Amino acid sequence: MQTYQEQRNYSPEEYLQLEETAESKSEYIDGLIIPMAGGTTNHNRIALNVSTELNFAFKHQNFEVFMGDVRLWIPQKRMYTYPDVMVIAGEPEYDNNRTDTITNPIVIIEVLSDSTAGYDREGKFHAYKTIPSLAEYVLIDQTRINIEQYFKTAKKRWSISEYDEEDESITFASIPFQISLADVYNKVKFPKIQKN
Repeated sequence: MQTYQEQRNYSPEEYLQLEETAESKSEYIDGLIIPMAGGTTNHNRIALNVSTELNFAFKHQNFEVFMGDVRLWIPQKRMYTYPDVMVIAGEPEYDNNRTDTITNPIVIIEVLSDSTAGYDREGKFHAYKTIPSLAEYVLIDQTRINIEQYFKTAKKRWSISEYDEEDESITFASIPFQISLADVYNKVKFPKIQKN
């Protein structure tokens, strides 16, 4: 006799309560709790490189930079997630006065891994596009020099630029910030390609 295991749906409040005592982070997508994969040293280096440069650039400007421990709430998709890097213009807007959860990023940056690349490009981006404040989304590959920059040009219209040379720089469209790919990938060790 075959048995079926029922997937439990959680309320946002139940998820937040569980997340407070959890040993590792999980995303929440419309009732489902999905454990997040652990990061690599390359993933961490890239997120730290970019957030450090952003934080230094905005030292005396009205922007704030947050890394992977600050949660993002996307009401239209009933989704909680932890982007690698977020930039806020002005003051953070909090979900239900929770200072660990914001709702108003202008820029989101994700570092891609083999297991999440498709989800970050499709499902996550589809959800992120419903955030009214979001103007730019940047995807950084951790296995080779490759960056995709999406920026909003009008309602429901996005443009894309791609970068794959170490001597290139990215100029952000929504914030006064530029960074070289050499700085993005500083100290990153790419996997060696096996030759036949």
